[in-house]
Amino acid sequence: MKIRNMTRCAVLAALMAVCAWISVPLGNQAVSLQTFAVFLTLGLLGGKGGTATVLVYLLLGAAGLPVFTGFRGGIGALLGPTGGYLWGFLASCLLYWVLENRLPHWIVMVLSLLLCYACGTAWYFFLYASGASVWAILGTCVVPYLVPDGIKLFLALTLTKRLKALMV
Repeated sequence: MKIRNMTRCAVLAALMAVCAWISVPLGNQAVSLQTFAVFLTLGLLGGKGGTATVLVYLLLGAAGLPVFTGFRGGIGALLGPTGGYLWGFLASCLLYWVLENRLPHWIVMVLSLLLCYACGTAWYFFLYASGASVWAILGTCVVPYLVPDGIKLFLALTLTKRLKALMV
């Protein structure tokens, strides 16, 4: 990997951490800008660079640095109730990497976001709410985030277009 690409990965991993710290309460949950940073990273670096960046981000968090939402870090954050979404970011990047040259950019991002939802929801269901109905789980894990995540995805796509033209 070239130094320029490693620097971009490092800067965008730091952006993910900062965006994870910016959150707005939504009922008993919070909406952070973490998803925005992940999809901006994918837009700017592509699937390969985005996957590397998210992997670095997850490793920093696993090492105990407070890079996740709520200034959390450590293995506990990766295995907690929202850990499936963190792993879902990595799965989203891998899916993006596979599909980025086969489908329009925005469709790949939407599919990647849906995969992230699926990972996070399945994780939450199997580890924390296996007795609950699917509709109750979706009402907790997906529905409240559809509009905010749609806005973040739109912003990431818009910024990608503008910033990519400036990248050398």
